Amino acid sequence: MAEAPLDLPRVWVEFCDPADAGQRFRCDLTWLTSSWTCIFGAGCQGIYADRPDDGCCTLGAHFTDEADLARVAAVVAELAEDEWQLHEVGTATGSRDDWTEEEDGACKTRVVEGACIFLNRPGFPGGAGCALHQHAVLAGAQPLTAKPDVCWQLPTRRAYRTVELPDDTSYLEVTITEYDRRGWGPGGHDLDWYCSGNSEAHMGREPVYRSNAAELVELMGSAAYEELVLRAEAHLASVRAVRARGARKLLPLLVHPATLEARPDR
Repeated sequence: MAEAPLDLPRVWVEFCDPADAGQRFRCDLTWLTSSWTCIFGAGCQGIYADRPDDGCCTLGAHFTDEADLARVAAVVAELAEDEWQLHEVGTATGSRDDWTEEEDGACKTRVVEGACIFLNRPGFPGGAGCALHQHAVLAGAQPLTAKPDVCWQLPTRRAYRTVELPDDTSYLEVTITEYDRRGWGPGGHDLDWYCSGNSEAHMGREPVYRSNAAELVELMGSAAYEELVLRAEAHLASVRAVRARGARKLLPLLVHPATLEARPDR
């Protein structure tokens, strides 16, 4: 199915961060109330046609900072051979250099045999997919505690901007929105398939703000997340009212086009 246009109409909501008076959230309700869900292993075509089993793991993941790298390193030390297909390669010398590499001066997970070193390939007895993710699930922990920041945040994007006001005051604006293919930079347009705007991936039982609650709390804080929930519920109530009136022409202004195509009756 065709992806939704990158410049689709979006409904935004803004509110002050209850935990920080100098910070204000700007949240994309079109994305956060969509029915997107990760379909890795259940229809995901991968970002490159010649690597359909990789999902978005083909390129490896850049670390955001030293804390991000250290968190993953702690999990790597716990991974067993039956959990991690490339364990021997990733622990060959016992240093981080076994599973990291430099790219344009930035540290990232190493790419081995065409994809991230932590990606277990199809047929691996421990299961295909991210070894870090699976380790967290087996330990009863949230995957965000084990994976690089960029991996657990995708496809939700957090961005910062300082807003200068006419009275010479300012605040930090934190945007929470869809990490569409433009988020990957110019190369994002070269991806053969991408999930966030594709109706094939908008099959979740719950909207994103619920299904990705743990990730959003980590990105926003619990108090701000509760404020988001109030506004997301109000938005969905508006969508239900429009449907009840039979005003279908208004729906593309309120509902993510990929969700509307995938689930036209909801």
